[in-house]
Amino acid sequence: MFNSQGKTIMATVIRRDTRAWKIQVWISFSIAAFLCGTGLAWLPGKALEQAFMVMGYVFSLSTVFVLSKHVRDQAAAQDGTPMWALVVWVGFALAVGLTGWGMWQMAVDACYKAFLMVCWLFLLSSAFTLAKMLRDAHEDDVAAMSVSQ
Repeated sequence: MFNSQGKTIMATVIRRDTRAWKIQVWISFSIAAFLCGTGLAWLPGKALEQAFMVMGYVFSLSTVFVLSKHVRDQAAAQDGTPMWALVVWVGFALAVGLTGWGMWQMAVDACYKAFLMVCWLFLLSSAFTLAKMLRDAHEDDVAAMSVSQ
């Protein structure tokens, strides 16, 4: 396209997530968090086991957001230090590994362990999706601001 001075104008299209998708992502994450909270609140066993599992779930959840940001930054060619990449990946592996190990070692019924495991995996996958949606929205806002200036 050309403007009145004959200069080329590039149209920028900003593709935003639909409202329905955003609602679905938030509902999915909320259900996962609720189910995890319910499972942990009713966890039979010692208080130490309960505290370990709560910390494991929180640690896993926080490392999901850190890992999501790190991977997205690397894809956008924003240089990070190799040590930071190691910390991010090792932190995620430790969170998932230790939480899974803790679930495996708990002296509770196998059905209860399965419930906790499925809820935990649902929480992690929905958190990755939520992190992506939030980051996409942020990048869309930045692009819209740069186009309007």
